[in-house]
Order: sequence, then C-alpha cells, then structure tokens
Amino acid sequence: MTEPSNVAYQVMWNRLISVVEEQAQALVRTAFSTSVREAGDLSAGVYDTQGRMLAQAVTGTPGHVNAMADAVAHFIRRIGRQNIFQGDVYITNDPWEGTGHLHDITMVTPSFHNDVLVGFFACTAHVVDIGGRGFGADANSVYEEGLYLPIMKFAERGTVDETMIRIIRGNVREPDQLVGDIYALASCNEIGHRRLTAMMTEFGLYNLDGIAGYILENSRRATLERINALPHAEASGEMTVDGFDTPITLRVRLSIEKDRILSDFDGTTGLDKKGINCPLVYTKAYACYALKCAIAPEIPNNAASLAPFEVSAPENSIVHALHPAPVALRHIVGHFVPDVVYAALDQILPDVVPAEGAGCLCNFQVSLRPRSDAPAPADAVRSEVLTFNSGGSGARPAHDGLNATAFPSGVMTMPIEATEHAGPVIIWRKELRPDSGGLGTYRGGLGQVMEVGARDGHEFDISAMFDRVDHPARGRRGGTAGAPTTIAQDDGTPMRGKGKQFIPHGRRVQMAFPGGAGYGNPQERDKSLVRQDLLRGYISPETARDAYGMSEADIAKVNAARKIGEEK
Repeated sequence: MTEPSNVAYQVMWNRLISVVEEQAQALVRTAFSTSVREAGDLSAGVYDTQGRMLAQAVTGTPGHVNAMADAVAHFIRRIGRQNIFQGDVYITNDPWEGTGHLHDITMVTPSFHNDVLVGFFACTAHVVDIGGRGFGADANSVYEEGLYLPIMKFAERGTVDETMIRIIRGNVREPDQLVGDIYALASCNEIGHRRLTAMMTEFGLYNLDGIAGYILENSRRATLERINALPHAEASGEMTVDGFDTPITLRVRLSIEKDRILSDFDGTTGLDKKGINCPLVYTKAYACYALKCAIAPEIPNNAASLAPFEVSAPENSIVHALHPAPVALRHIVGHFVPDVVYAALDQILPDVVPAEGAGCLCNFQVSLRPRSDAPAPADAVRSEVLTFNSGGSGARPAHDGLNATAFPSGVMTMPIEATEHAGPVIIWRKELRPDSGGLGTYRGGLGQVMEVGARDGHEFDISAMFDRVDHPARGRRGGTAGAPTTIAQDDGTPMRGKGKQFIPHGRRVQMAFPGGAGYGNPQERDKSLVRQDLLRGYISPETARDAYGMSEADIAKVNAARKIGEEK
C-alpha cells in the first residue's frame, strides 16, 4: 500500500474533525439533561491507540475537552490493554482522572476495525444530579458531593453492567435522567466509531498510525512556530475573587521560552474548606485554552497542539486540589484562570488580550418540593432544575465585549422555555442589565437580570454558584470595572453569592449578573457607538452624559428615535 499524500492526509484530518462534531451533535440530540441539550456543556473526541487526542469537536467547552485530552490514557492504564474488547464501553466521573468534578461523566469506547483496535472515542457531559448534597459548594469533602464511579466497564463485549445501573439509580435524585444521559454518551461514541470505520474503509486504512503522525507532527510544528515567534519573556499576573467565605488570590508567573510556555501558579491561595477547589487537570485546561486563543487560535486542538503549554502549581493550592478536597464548583476558580493568565500576557503582548469579564458562569440549581408551611396541591412535585447563565465578557482591544456571553467556558445560556419545562420553576424576568458593562474606548459586555420563583404550591432551595459580588471585572488600559453581581429575595432579604439557601413559598429570587470590564479610555469612545448604546438601552442617559460627554440635545434626539422605534 502506498503512503497517502499530504493532501489526502489533510482531507482525512478534516474528516476526523467532522466525525467528532457529528459525535457531539448526536449527544446534544439524545441527552436528557438541559445542561447538554441546551447549553452544550459537553465534549467529544477521537484518540489513537496510545490515548493521544487526534481531534475534538467544535461543540463543547474547553474545560471538558482540554481536560478530557488526558483522560483516555488513564482509562487504558486502569482497564488494562489485555481487557479491552470489542463492544466495551468504559465510564468514570473521577474528578482527577476525568474533568474535575463528580457531575461530569466521561465515557470511553474502544474502536475496532477489522477486529483490530485502531483507537478510542471519548465524550463527557455534565449531569444535573449525581446524588450527595447536590450541585453546589456546600460539601466539606468530595465524599459528600455525590456518587463516585471509578474507571470501570459500563459494558463488556456489548453487555451492560446492570448491577452498576441499579447502584446509580439508587443514589441519585433524577435516576431516569441520569441513566438516559449515560446511554446517550455511549450512543454518541458509537456514532463516532461508525463514521470512523466508514472513513477508514473509504481511504483503505488498516490503522490510524499514518494520519495520527501527520496530525500530531503538523500541529506540534505549527504551535512551536507561534511560540518561538514571541518574545522570550516573563511576567506575573494576579487577581482576587470572592471565594466562599474569604477572598481568593490567584497568581501566575508566565514564562515564554523556546518550544514552550510555562504557567506557574505558585503563590495562589491554598485549599478552601468548601467545594470551590480546582484539580490541576481543570486549571491546565483553561490555562492552555487562554494561551491558545491569544497565540494560535486556528490550530486545531489535539495532544500535540496542547503539549507546549505547561502548567505547574503547588499541591493543595486552590488550583491543584488533591483528593479528597471538595471540588463540585471547580469551575468557579477554573473559569478565572484565563483572566489571571491574560493579566500576565498583556505585559508581554500588549493590545492582544481582552479586559476581564464575568469569568465563571452564573449558574444556579433549584431543588423544588411541595410547600411545607401549608397543605400542598396534589400536583406538587419534587424536581431538580439546573440553569446556566452568563454575565458579560470583557471588552477587546478593538471591539466591545459580548453581552451575556460565557467566556471562557463557551457554553450557551439556557432558554427560559427549556428551563421551565424541566420542572415547576418560573422565570419571571430575564433581560440584559443596562449600565453593567464597564466603560472604555470599547465597552464591556452587559450582564443579565433574572427573577426566579416556583409554581404555586412549591418551595425550593436555590444553590447559588456566583462570584464577582465583591470583586467585579477589572478594566484594562484605562477601562473601568464591570458591574458586580447582586442577589436577594424579592422582599429585600439579602442572599449569599454561593451556597444552598431556602426560599419559602411565594418568594422569588432577584439576581443581577456581572458585566464585563471596559478597554481603553472612555473619553476616546466613538460618539456614534455611544449613541448606538443609548438607542439600544445598553446605557442610561446619565451614563451617556456623565461618562461619555454626550450633550442633552443629542440624548433627547436618541430618546425620541428610541420612542418612535418602540411605537412601531
């Protein structure tokens, strides 16, 4: 057999990317959890027989994909090559060998072609419930956070382990939903396997060795070219965020060297007593993602393009939590990693990276039940409803920040209709938050305002997963900070930014999510952009006048035009 040409290999590479994207879309279509179907909180990838990631789906989050890049090697080691058979499916939610917390289930399927092992498919999805205390920061150790599934066989030679299924069903609040998600994960790997073997037949491949070598070598060379074109320099970045009870300081020393970039988190705060600690695999995922976005965004993610981005941190710091630290909300800290990395990178590569944004997702989970203060109606039910929401992203060196857009996670905001369909929750209000974006030559993205309650006859606990209450996003190059997070009951009762809190029957929770920070001097903002912001309601007349110097006459003209538009 003749060696395929570089053109043929490039076609195969593109095909592999389309294969894993179809794999991811199959998961979106078949998953039970709204976090997967509506928000895209998932990942999918294909690996060679050594467990090296060759391609990842475009659909998915960096925390899942980049963390999952290391996972398959753990599966191979734990299962043992001698125990890998056709028809097998493997499973885990190990935070340290998966993607960082128990609420992410990773499944790996060996792919055989003509009875020979040629690679693996892997996928991950966030599940709404995994038992324990529920999704939140309240646990004191990982043992309280839910059911732990070590790396093991979900199915052997096509036969599902029914004992495992019974154990899972007996330990979670939403058994049908969770088991449905597990089968969806297994099915999406099967879709990837079918498309891969069809491709191999089409191109006459007996294994993936040739295409794997082509992908990894070209990705490595392209990434190193980008790194070695940068100035070899060092810089430090630091930021403070809310934490659970006390603030957290994140510090990084960024070193651009020959053939690598090192992010060293020495000096970062130690472990927290509550579940906001972050395993190193998740810290690494977001540090790598931040640097790839800034330096080599168009080079596809795979084992070779990620390898030059090295991460180190002291053991049992909040960014290198060891077992049995509680890690359920590891995304709180992990999503701030890009901002602290950019604080350092901005000193080496000015006018490249954005201002700080909201950072972590503005998630909350509602645990609904029949009211306990009076007789509940017969149709009152128990239900777990998780919703993902976003604050604003930071302004960029030449563009405004994006409104209600999750950076760095990339997950989508869940629609009201899908959230209310998942249980007896009511979203009374969900809209953009005016004046929440930081001022600047380029404005920070707007956060959101939400008001949440329950259908009549229900009370609920809300597990808040917010930050930036006391430490809003910081501006860059003269831009101002974004608006902070606020949360309270509708009667004014204050609430904490993190933790499970009881909401009595008839009460609502009012939340305002943070805005992204501004970039550059606000006085240099284009006046046409100021008028556009005022016309859209992104800023108030007071901000247009006091911050941007807009005249009262111009404000009156914009308000008149806006009124005409509303009447139409």
